[in-house]
Amino acid sequence: MHMKLLAAVPLGLTLGLGACGGDPAPAPQAEDAPVLMQAGEWTIIRKTTGYNTPTVTPAEYQAALKQIGEDKLCIAVDAQGVPDADALAGKDGTACTYKDKMVRKGRLIATLSCTAGTGTSEIVVEGNYTADTLTLGATMTKMQGGSAVLRTTHDVTGKRVGDCPKPG
Repeated sequence: MHMKLLAAVPLGLTLGLGACGGDPAPAPQAEDAPVLMQAGEWTIIRKTTGYNTPTVTPAEYQAALKQIGEDKLCIAVDAQGVPDADALAGKDGTACTYKDKMVRKGRLIATLSCTAGTGTSEIVVEGNYTADTLTLGATMTKMQGGSAVLRTTHDVTGKRVGDCPKPG
């Protein structure tokens, strides 16, 4: 009799603990509304934070770090809130396309593939945005003849200033 009781204790504990672990399922969370960048006229400021070529001199490097460009441009935004690739590239490339992109909850991580003079450029952007602001880091690698000829990094900030001017 004593032996049967001891054998039943582990079984009873296992069944009892199994019943205790049944926490109610958490209530489903409401999905946050997506953060979508708004199309329109934006002021974009690009501050050069790095500049490297195979032949860069210290003076050229220091001069490059003083470069701050400001552009006012109309930025188109697609239905998923993704800005036009050429607008993000600035002067680092034209005819840009997204090689890959992740856009979620105000965060953008993307790689752009662009034409750059007689070569190509690949621009990696990563940062945050709201409907009317953006703060990105950008790294551009320019290739010519299969070799990297220039690598730059920029801090890119932007602010939507209104609707694009009507043409004509």
